[in-house]
Amino acid sequence: MKTLIIYSSRDGQTKKIAEFIARKIHAEVVSLEQSAGKNLNDFERIVIGASVRYGHFHKALYEFIEKQTALLNQKTTAFFGVNLTARKEEKNTPETNVYVRKFLQRISWRPTLSVVFAGALLYPRYNFFDRTMIRLIMKLTGGETDPTVEIEYTDWNKVAAFAAELAEL
Repeated sequence: MKTLIIYSSRDGQTKKIAEFIARKIHAEVVSLEQSAGKNLNDFERIVIGASVRYGHFHKALYEFIEKQTALLNQKTTAFFGVNLTARKEEKNTPETNVYVRKFLQRISWRPTLSVVFAGALLYPRYNFFDRTMIRLIMKLTGGETDPTVEIEYTDWNKVAAFAAELAEL
């Protein structure tokens, strides 16, 4: 099945996850910005992955989905959300992750399959403002606050299982 994976990534972890899935299911991967050059009708299966920053998915993601809702609802589709809240076991499903749950309620697209993955905490790569704000958020939520560390919370076995499930659709 010809598959396109479209991703919206802030710091690269969502892109990394999209590329991992693509290798497993032999899909084409493009950023949300690059997807404008693609004819979505050429693909039987479309996967969209997006990251959360400061509690929100990128505005361009909502615009893309609003524009493509009718087409997406006619195809086999999947959505994966990436955020640091999902590092907690009790917040790593579409039903228990507040960001993904609200996102799916807000849009008219109904993905065939949805999942949530924990992202990565990349303090040294953030600018001063982001590093400071993310440290504050992590302190409030009981997370890592050392500004010198990089931690990848992504469960790659869960990503592989999602890819296998996609392959069966």
